[in-house]
Amino acid sequence: MAKADLILAIDQGTTSTRAIAFALSGEPQASAQKELPQIYPDDGWVEHDPEEIWRATVEVTKSVLAKVGAARVAAIGITNQRETAVVWDRKSGKPVHNAIVWQDRRGAPLCKKLLADGLEPVIQRKTGLLIDSYFSATKIAWILENVAGARAAAERGELAFGTIDTFLLWRLTGGRVHATDVTNASRTMLCDIHRLDWDDELLRVFGVPRSMLPEIRENAADFGTTDPREIDVALPVAGMAGDQQAAVIGQACFQPGMIKSTYGTGCFALMNTGATPVLSKNRLLTTVGYKLQGETAYAVEGSIFIAGAAVQWLRDGLKLIQQAGETERLARSVRGTGGVYLVPAFTGLGAPYWDPMARGALLGLTRDTGIAEIVRAALEAVCYQTRDLMSAMVADTGTEVKSLRVDGGMVRNDWVMQFLSDLLAVPIGRPVVIETTALGAAMAAALGVGLLPDLKAAAANWQQERLFNPDMPAEERERLYAGWQAAIRRIRS
Repeated sequence: MAKADLILAIDQGTTSTRAIAFALSGEPQASAQKELPQIYPDDGWVEHDPEEIWRATVEVTKSVLAKVGAARVAAIGITNQRETAVVWDRKSGKPVHNAIVWQDRRGAPLCKKLLADGLEPVIQRKTGLLIDSYFSATKIAWILENVAGARAAAERGELAFGTIDTFLLWRLTGGRVHATDVTNASRTMLCDIHRLDWDDELLRVFGVPRSMLPEIRENAADFGTTDPREIDVALPVAGMAGDQQAAVIGQACFQPGMIKSTYGTGCFALMNTGATPVLSKNRLLTTVGYKLQGETAYAVEGSIFIAGAAVQWLRDGLKLIQQAGETERLARSVRGTGGVYLVPAFTGLGAPYWDPMARGALLGLTRDTGIAEIVRAALEAVCYQTRDLMSAMVADTGTEVKSLRVDGGMVRNDWVMQFLSDLLAVPIGRPVVIETTALGAAMAAALGVGLLPDLKAAAANWQQERLFNPDMPAEERERLYAGWQAAIRRIRS
């Protein structure tokens, strides 16, 4: 019989659902992926079909199990797009509404009321979060108020809420396990991150019955066993983490001061702040980094809503490119943008601005502006936004940024990585395995079933593929960044 020496990670993201089998060394052995269409019912609204997510999860999971042989898989880890909210009927397992995606802004009016009521200080103190429709609580409140019969059913204990991890776990275990992990719980705006438990006062504020909520567990824990009727095999689910915290684990950012930045649909930078949460004074988020083997690490996080999504817009919206891979050549083909800045505030601005009403703009256009300049401006925008985050992190923590570990699909672009290093004036480390979100879920599961003994063993698996060192004169760096800050002021006024 084959030795169970692999971990299967399910990585359910905003634009695709993937499964990857990893060796304990961190090397991917097999993978499968399926794109996930977005649903836009109204201005600023973004939804997913939970049943479509589930079907894709089963398909990619079975595909990878077939490729490597199910007998070789020791456990499953799950990582997911955070904050996206699903509410379903406990008996039938059927969602009562489409999943409301983290990018969705329909909760903005409720947020405005909560801000007017002066609730942000208490919410930030308990949850580490700022009042924004980004988080799950306003999405749950909207479903309960706007789906016929939902409020009454929830009060009767008939409905369950979950972020995508919880929904997938419920389905994978045949409805036997209703649980989440500390990182996903910390993004709902309903969890006290000091006690790592749901908060009754916040549940009252948002009108969410406690009976809807999943049990909160560590990142490496017993999350139940899969139902063979769902994926043809019974396997332990032993690890779970929201995508950005999974990347913290996958990037082995286990020491205070270490930072990882993930470039996917959005961009998310997290700095490990150790065992004590640091309350941000610069509009960053305080969040749970991970809880592994009884130890909790906190982080400060900056969230950029649009990173890779700007490249998708160039391709699908403006049709300036046919595939993302063309952007590096185009960026290199010109000496600069000619003063063009793209501020990709398509769904508002995230950290450190938190301006839900801001909208995107392309500024500085002249008759000489061409496709290459616009493409380069879109890539540069990702780097400018990262510098916004790094500046706020330094101000909050007093910790100087010495280096940055990066991951996500966009980091394959060498030009972007070099510009990022130049703009931040720090070395940028790109790992051998850039799919560190999935890797982090796998590492958590490996810790959960004892295949990895401790964090030190997990950290030993991290390998650097390339280091990008800054090579831009300080004067040019500051001139370019000043132009970005001017562009931000323009769209916010």
